[in-house]
Amino acid sequence: MSTANRLRSIDPAVFWPAIAIAAGFISWGAVAPESLASVTQAALSAIIGDFGWGFVVSTAFFLIFAGFLAISRFGKIRLGADDEVPEFRTASWVCMMFSVGMGIGLMFWGVAEPVFHFGAPPHGLAAAQSREAALVAMKYSYFHWALHPWAIYAIVGLAIAYFTYRKGLPILISSAFTPLLGSAVNGPIGKTIDILAVIATLFGTATSLGLGAQQINSGLNFLWGIGEGTGVALAIITVLSVLFILSAVSGVGKGVQFLSNMNMVIAAVLLLFLAIVGPTIFILNTFTEALGDYLSDLVTMSFRTAAFSDGKWLGSWTIFYWAWWVSWAPFVGVFIARISKGRTIREFIIGVLLIPSGVTFLWFTIMGGTALHSELMGAGGLVEAVNTKGAAISLFALLEQYPATALTSFVAIFLVAIFFISGADAASIVMGMLSSHGTLEPARGVVVLWGGLAGASACVLLVMGGLQGLQTASIIAAAPFLVVMVGLCVSLWTALLNDLEDRPEPLSPLSEGPQLATLTAE
Repeated sequence: MSTANRLRSIDPAVFWPAIAIAAGFISWGAVAPESLASVTQAALSAIIGDFGWGFVVSTAFFLIFAGFLAISRFGKIRLGADDEVPEFRTASWVCMMFSVGMGIGLMFWGVAEPVFHFGAPPHGLAAAQSREAALVAMKYSYFHWALHPWAIYAIVGLAIAYFTYRKGLPILISSAFTPLLGSAVNGPIGKTIDILAVIATLFGTATSLGLGAQQINSGLNFLWGIGEGTGVALAIITVLSVLFILSAVSGVGKGVQFLSNMNMVIAAVLLLFLAIVGPTIFILNTFTEALGDYLSDLVTMSFRTAAFSDGKWLGSWTIFYWAWWVSWAPFVGVFIARISKGRTIREFIIGVLLIPSGVTFLWFTIMGGTALHSELMGAGGLVEAVNTKGAAISLFALLEQYPATALTSFVAIFLVAIFFISGADAASIVMGMLSSHGTLEPARGVVVLWGGLAGASACVLLVMGGLQGLQTASIIAAAPFLVVMVGLCVSLWTALLNDLEDRPEPLSPLSEGPQLATLTAE
């Protein structure tokens, strides 16, 4: 498709309202950041106070629903024609979804979150900085980063992939509502759904960009003493925004796939280094015990609300995380759908839900377990570093306790930068797709524009309130899209029932055959 035709593919009913909202937010933040911070903080308090329970219940439901679809007779339905072949090798498929889904967040929180919870255990479940606190810290880190977020991604990605590749509809969030809305998906309701998806993606991306910039700033200051502050972070966002926009215009098959594969190789080397030179036996023991504790308390943690628990802690951690994942869901969901053509529903859910969760368990066990060993039996000082200098310094403070500090710290900065670029360029492409009638190759100018707005939004959020500003924007943007996700589940269920009735032969549960085997063989 020519550039002119791609530009003509812009959906004005989605593109211009979304641009107006984004530009209005950026302008407000640039002119009156204190006013914007006051309004958003009031909105945040109302959402958490009145609707926090909705995030808790909905997220638990998404996990249950995804698990049911994987083991049910619907699992054999293919995302495409019955003889469709997957576009990407499974190894690249997993690397891309993981890198785009939460790579930059894991770099930021992999050490910081366990250390935070160790110093101040959630809900008073243990004495601060005790062995019991260490176990609670690992359990809640698993809880916030493993099955639940990937269930959110799986629901959105599966719905979009099913209606796009199975039913031949545009790769849009609104397309997945066709069984419920019919032709109305092309009217104001459908356009509103796509606008909400674009805005949620924009602020979810901006949150990650802000976190990445803060961590890169801390790493550069740790290595070369360049200083830390909002000005430096804004410069970092500007430079990396240019790089991720250049990557984005190269497309999914080139830029995103290459960066994602490189990310995972370098990340694996860094984890292996810590596992070998760090407390290897302690890490193995931590993985075994923390995973068992997480699984045994999964139901209790999944349904804990502010009624009988610490509401402030829930708002700052669990509800923030669920909102962050929901705000990323349209972006990651559309992206995963884009790369999942030809896979079955069972293969899709196993790949999206279990494999990245397994990597997450290993990540937090090695990063967080090494940090907790330092606090319990080693040099320590990480709790103090996080409390005084912020979460962004935690990884570098840990690496300082092991050999080749300069090299490993530089590798960590490089990883954050590449995760930054790979996640943001994929988000720019997705926002271009959502605002261009679902075209798989949006115009480069549209991709560049959305990339620039994501970077500008991250700058505004940092100026407005640093980490707190980033968290606030995620929750506010996610609240309306949470309702959209519930509707997605209803629509997908309706379509799957109809699909089942149309098939000439009944589907047998768990009868996947050779196709499922390729998931682990590749």
